[in-house]
Amino acid sequence: MALREFSGLVSVIQSKVGTPRSWDMDLGLADKRVMITGATRGIGKATAQLFAAEGARVAITYHSGADVAEKLVEDLGGEDRAHAVPLDLADPASIRDAVAAVEEKWGGVDVLVANAQSWVWVDPGQLPPFEDLNTDEWFSLMRANVEGHMLAVQGALRGMRARGWGRIVLLSSVTAELGMPGSEIYGGAKSALHGFVRGLMWTRDGVLANVVAPGGTLTESLQNVDPEIVKRSADRTPSGRLSTPEDVGRVILFLCSEANGNVNGEVVRTAGGS
Repeated sequence: MALREFSGLVSVIQSKVGTPRSWDMDLGLADKRVMITGATRGIGKATAQLFAAEGARVAITYHSGADVAEKLVEDLGGEDRAHAVPLDLADPASIRDAVAAVEEKWGGVDVLVANAQSWVWVDPGQLPPFEDLNTDEWFSLMRANVEGHMLAVQGALRGMRARGWGRIVLLSSVTAELGMPGSEIYGGAKSALHGFVRGLMWTRDGVLANVVAPGGTLTESLQNVDPEIVKRSADRTPSGRLSTPEDVGRVILFLCSEANGNVNGEVVRTAGGS
């Protein structure tokens, strides 16, 4: 899909659903310390912008593209309001260092949005059958996309519990429940997060943890997908359209706010009814 065509599609949908910030309630996020992994584009970037609009201090992590991350920091209000930290989801030391860097910068992490993923989307039709996949590769993908998120949560959770307040959202996918050809590894990793949050919900001490499971979402990853595939996906969605990153970000924003008093341990779909 050409960039101009993709951007036009996103603009049409955004004109129908309104601007990213349209709340009539106080979300209580002013000066909350927020860490969003994988936040330089797509859902992560939109979520960072929404938190910043509510007055939160936002730390974004990136795996590569430090220049893109620093530009986003400027857009979010500069170093007084935002902070960029490198993070490699496959490297436990990198994850621990990233959490420690945010705690050093802001004095703690009140909200963790585990959005990063160690994955490159490919057409399922181009994947070999599961039995022919390279074992070392899919083992490492599973570890990064499951244990990587668990390590990030572990790093942030102690401080949340000590302060008596915290919000955690893990990003999954409707693929974990609905499946699709070639989704064995991706769906398996995302399903593991569902089980993880069902244990995490018993943390108590003012900490609430949930999963958000997007469906088809108009992120940059769809720019190179055949537009007919995108259109068919939208046509099969009960709402008649795919989500924008802001659609997903608004749900994350609520779940991580003071306005969420007791939603805990849930898997919330943002897939237009799919």
